[in-house]
Amino acid sequence: MTVSLDRLRRCHFAVDLGAARTRVYVKGAGLVVDQPSAAAINTRTGALIAVGEFAERMTGRTPAYIRVVRPVSGGTVVDIEMAQRMLRQLLGEKLRRTLRRKPRLRAAACTPHDADPLAQRAAIETLVGLGARRVELVDTLVAAAVGCGLPVERPEASMIMVCGAAATQIAVLSLGSIVTADRIPVGGEAVDHAIVQHLRHHHELMLPSQSVRPLQIALSGNGLTPHGPTSTEIHGRDVATGLARSVVVDTAAVRNAIQTPLTAVLDGIGKVLRDCPPDLVADLADRGIMMVGGSALLPGLDQMLRQATGMPVSIAERPDVCAIQGLGAMLEGRIEPLLPERVAG
Repeated sequence: MTVSLDRLRRCHFAVDLGAARTRVYVKGAGLVVDQPSAAAINTRTGALIAVGEFAERMTGRTPAYIRVVRPVSGGTVVDIEMAQRMLRQLLGEKLRRTLRRKPRLRAAACTPHDADPLAQRAAIETLVGLGARRVELVDTLVAAAVGCGLPVERPEASMIMVCGAAATQIAVLSLGSIVTADRIPVGGEAVDHAIVQHLRHHHELMLPSQSVRPLQIALSGNGLTPHGPTSTEIHGRDVATGLARSVVVDTAAVRNAIQTPLTAVLDGIGKVLRDCPPDLVADLADRGIMMVGGSALLPGLDQMLRQATGMPVSIAERPDVCAIQGLGAMLEGRIEPLLPERVAG
C-alpha cells in the first residue's frame, strides 16, 4: 500500500471529497457526513446560504444573485476556500469543536489515481484549513478496494472499477499495491449529458438538471439492456415555446445515445488488462471486476460490461460509500498489516 497503515491509524478523521458527494468519517463515530458537494452563495455579500442537500435542491431554481457552486471537480479541489467553508458547515460547530480538542489533529483524504502534485496540494490545504496538522493521502482505488472487502493484501489479482461522477478509475491490485491502472475522464455526468443532448436534439425537449436521475431510474430493472422497458414518459420544457411538455422516449434510442461515453470506459478496461501481467489476468478470469462508486448503479451497466468483457462483473453492497468505508477501516485499525510490511518487519 502506498501509505503506511501505521500512520493512518494515528489519523482522527478521513474525508472523501468527490465531484458529486462529500463524505466524512470520524474515528470512533463512523460516517458522519454524506452530502452533495454543493454550496449556495450570495454573490452580493459573499455569504454562504446553504450547503449539501439543500444547496443541491436549489440548483437551477435561484434568483440571479444566488449561485450554486461545486468546489470539487473530477475528485480534485478547484476552489480551496469554498471547499473549506463547505466542509466547516457540513461538519457543524459541535463536531468541529470535538476535533479541535485532539492534540496534533491528523486527517486522511482520498485522491484520484495519478493525481498531480497540484491536486494533492489542494486536498492537503483544504484539510489543513480545518485544523489538521498532518494529512495522509490515500489512492481512491486502494481505499475503495479495502472498503468493498477485496483481498488486496494477497498475492492474487483484484480488479476494481470506481465509477465516479466526473471520471472512471480502473485498476488491478495485488499485494496491497496498484499493479496497473487507468483513469478515464468519463463518468456519470457524461452519461447524464448524453441523455440531455439526445432529448434536446431528437425531441426538442429541455430536461431539468434534477430530472436526469429519475429517467435512469425509469429504465431500471433490465434498464439499459435490450430486455428492459421499450418506452418511458418524460416531462420537460419545449425548446421552442418554453412551455411544459411530455414526450414518450424510446429506451433503445437512449441506450444508443449513451454508448459513446460507455465505449470509452470499455476501452479503459481493455488497456488495463493489456498492461497487466498474464498470471494476474488468469486470476481475473474467475474473479472478474468489482464495481464501486455512485455511477455503478446506472441500470444495466454491469450487464453491459459482462457482455463486452466476458468476465464476471459484480456491484459492491454499498458502492457509493466504499472509498470512505475503506479509509475508515484503515483509521480504526481493522486492516491487517500487508505482506510487504510483515516481511520488512
